[in-house]
Amino acid sequence: MAKTSKIALFEGNKIRRHWDNNKELWYFSVVDVVQTLTDQPDFTRARKYWNKLAERLRKEGSESVTKCHQLKMKSSDGKYYLTDVADTETMLRLIQSIPSPKAEPFKLWLASVGYERLEETADPELAINRALKTYLQKGYSREWINQRLKSIEIRKELTDEWESRGVKEGLEFAILTNEITEAWAGLTTKQYKNLKGLKKENLRDNMTNLELVLNMLAETATTEISQKRKPKNFPENKKVAKEGGTVAGNARREIESKTGKKVITGKNAKKLKLI
Repeated sequence: MAKTSKIALFEGNKIRRHWDNNKELWYFSVVDVVQTLTDQPDFTRARKYWNKLAERLRKEGSESVTKCHQLKMKSSDGKYYLTDVADTETMLRLIQSIPSPKAEPFKLWLASVGYERLEETADPELAINRALKTYLQKGYSREWINQRLKSIEIRKELTDEWESRGVKEGLEFAILTNEITEAWAGLTTKQYKNLKGLKKENLRDNMTNLELVLNMLAETATTEISQKRKPKNFPENKKVAKEGGTVAGNARREIESKTGKKVITGKNAKKLKLI
């Protein structure tokens, strides 16, 4: 794990957290969150509360506790001690088990998100409309938003094609996406995000119009080649992904040759003034 630890503030209380650069996940101190939500007077009381809560959850058969693990985090005395931590998803599940008025906003948010996802499953257009509103609220330009929404449509066509070829969502999708990105941008997805100074932020949300267009070309080409080639296994899908990305990679190099400027920029959305 990369040693990237920071303090997050929640209603004036310090929550220790750690960024795992490999997994691209934030891990939060469980005891710190428990202390904040339950108004425990000190760390010792908060730890006892967490121990009892963990014991009850284990008896109930909850997997949330098993998904917690330990990391060394800096204590108030300046020394580092092993501390129970959880990623965002697990932490939200734990929060649901804590009877605290401060936990209610999190619970309501989870219920709202769950309901929205059910609605979007029945009517996918709702997801597009919500995305449009979200980007407008963040301050993105309408020109950029139109490109971004088109990129979502193209991405969906590609993932549908992958699923039809037996590619599994998750790790295999990520591997193929990485193949496409490296072929057109000359960088792996992780290198691209690092160049822009991103962590959990979406890479496409931090692309210029030209970067988005080339990424769309890469994914469209991959879909078209796959439909023509009909790859039968993962290695064949990987080869197709690289070929599709290379189509856009050639276009990128041609543009750079004609303009004398690099297409790939290290600037993120804020620095590009997209928002």
